[in-house]
Amino acid sequence: MHDDDAQHGPLAGFTVGVTAARRAEELGTLLTRRGASVLHAPALRIVPLADDSELLTATKELIDDAPDVVIATTAIGFRGWVEAADGWGIGDGLLELLRGVELLARGPKVKGAIRAAGLTEAWSPQSESMAEVLDRLLGEGVSGRRVALQLHGEPLPGFVESLRAAGAEVVGVPVYRWMPPEDIAPLDRMLDTTVARGLDALTFTSAPAAASYLNRAEARGMLPEVLDALNHDVLTACVGPVTALPLQAKGIDTVQPERFRLGPLVQVLCAQLPARARTLPVAGHLVGIRGHAVLVDGALRPVPPAGMALLHTLARRPGWVVSRADLLRALPGSGTDEHAVETAMARLRSALGEPRLIQTVVKRGYRLALDPSADTKYDGS
Repeated sequence: MHDDDAQHGPLAGFTVGVTAARRAEELGTLLTRRGASVLHAPALRIVPLADDSELLTATKELIDDAPDVVIATTAIGFRGWVEAADGWGIGDGLLELLRGVELLARGPKVKGAIRAAGLTEAWSPQSESMAEVLDRLLGEGVSGRRVALQLHGEPLPGFVESLRAAGAEVVGVPVYRWMPPEDIAPLDRMLDTTVARGLDALTFTSAPAAASYLNRAEARGMLPEVLDALNHDVLTACVGPVTALPLQAKGIDTVQPERFRLGPLVQVLCAQLPARARTLPVAGHLVGIRGHAVLVDGALRPVPPAGMALLHTLARRPGWVVSRADLLRALPGSGTDEHAVETAMARLRSALGEPRLIQTVVKRGYRLALDPSADTKYDGS
């Protein structure tokens, strides 16, 4: 399989949904480069708070009454904060404040943003883990200290609570706000496609996006169908454990990389999706059935949706005869004319390039021509 993957990409034949608002293009490019078809629908938008009184008030209060510690959690958020302060004419005051406090950077990217602003961080973990930042603060002792936390809309479960329990006063600095997307139509299409099993995998890069996706499904009265699709047919991949929380709260199993980055997220899909696809020995050929394409002896054959619907139905019970009526029910937008099955079947056979893979059983229907030696192995599966 690996040679074939090198030829057309490990994700060829699979459709992956991207819900990210930020860095969606980057994720999409990583996926298409590995052969995937990408469906993009931002589940939310991130609104900078340059015009927001909340951020202005929080910044002025900190400049007037400096905290002991400032934690910068994201590069984009930290830059946004400094830029917003510049816009209000208090940029120098903010930089002066940040020079005089213990400034902690959550990871290398934030460290870069801090240095770019002409500042130096007191400390930064190797791992980008907020847990490490918390351990350091609790180790130093925070009782009676004021800690300012630059928020980025992401929930930080337990972080603020732990600091408060240890006696710190925590001040939130809200740099961005999450809002529903301006145009909800793409998200609705994504939900419809999820339910129709038109996706092989769905990716999430933030907890608010996962929550927004589920909330929209609920608002449209289709949450049970969406959960069913995610639980049984669509692989749900999250960039990290915080992102997965809203999905896990609804009982959805998710996969995530060990390093919480877009590259490793794509690698997880490259490992998992081909492994989930069925590969069957049929009429002397090896047939790998993917979302919208088929590998026949390693050669990628794109198949139209109607053909894929028929093939998935035949592959559920490989080698068994499936009636025309059952196949008709599987066709998207199926009518009542069984002739539609014959038309779709003819197209499927020509797309596969090997007409003998699917046998016509006179008066009964069609079957995948499973190799006899495979009967015991796949029987009843």
